[in-house]
Amino acid sequence: MNIYVGNLSYETTEQDMEAAFTPFGQVDAARLINDQYSGRSKGFGFIEMPNNAEAEAAIQALNGKELQGRTLTVNEARPREPRQGGGGGGGGRW
Repeated sequence: MNIYVGNLSYETTEQDMEAAFTPFGQVDAARLINDQYSGRSKGFGFIEMPNNAEAEAAIQALNGKELQGRTLTVNEARPREPRQGGGGGGGGRW
């Protein structure tokens, strides 16, 4: 199961995330999302756990708990919305 972890401290590392989830079961991957220009954390990331029961237990236990002074938002990650094309354009007279 892919788990969304939000409201992370900017100092939190992928190792910190993995350490928070490991007591609940096997963690296949911990991924922080960083700004592509500054390289700084965006304050959220994802945890991949292969066992759904362990993942659900981690979500229940860690959602609303503090990690490094921040109250976490933890839930099952939703698929990313497809980006809509279009937008912009126009500006000419009719």
